[in-house]
Amino acid sequence: MPKRGKKYKEVVKLVDLDQNYSPDEAVKLVKETSYAKFDATVEVHLRMGLDPRKADQQIRSTVQLPHGTGRQMRVLVFAEGEGRRLAEAAGADYVGSDELVQKIQGGWFEFDVSVASPPMMSKVGRLGKLLGPRGLMPSPKAGTVVPDEDLGRVVSELKAGRVEFRLDRTANIHVPIGKVSFSEKQLVDNFSALMEAIQTAKPAALKGSYIKKVALSATMGPGIKVDPAQAMQMKLD
Repeated sequence: MPKRGKKYKEVVKLVDLDQNYSPDEAVKLVKETSYAKFDATVEVHLRMGLDPRKADQQIRSTVQLPHGTGRQMRVLVFAEGEGRRLAEAAGADYVGSDELVQKIQGGWFEFDVSVASPPMMSKVGRLGKLLGPRGLMPSPKAGTVVPDEDLGRVVSELKAGRVEFRLDRTANIHVPIGKVSFSEKQLVDNFSALMEAIQTAKPAALKGSYIKKVALSATMGPGIKVDPAQAMQMKLD
């Protein structure tokens, strides 16, 4: 077992580690028990009843968080011509083609998400081994490979707080929903939007329990268990 510091031991006294809290109670506790000196990120962690080895039980989608993540997303767009103009007008941080491919091949990764138009994927495909392991590869499933006319919209959504969620190899999903500095309502709203999106993404092939466990945690703070049944009923007002 890892050793816990004094600050952790102090805040964990506020939490019943065996209790499943309501979403509202969990949000309140995650704010109270964060002991980082910086504005910590709040994440939702879900243990899913899915088999990641089965193609028909995969989940990969996006959700627009109504209050954003509290993080300034650096968006890179692979585009030329009209697509480039639209991406730049929407506020993309980096827009280009061959020059960006070469820069990344040289070891540059100063961006948080990349977007591409379909014609650009023949060039971007060469970066698969570099971008894939970092979760930075554009993908149609993640809504980051779109026609030129949609590039501006996608950039705007990413800047406004659109996040991706996906099932990992251990059947878990981890998604940031904001910062500790957010109000309780803002975090509950973002949490609700995420849970609605996850419900919508439920694979038709699934038999049995969909969401087994739900927890909230700050970057530095204890995990707060959330009642799965209540979490599954969350909806954005």
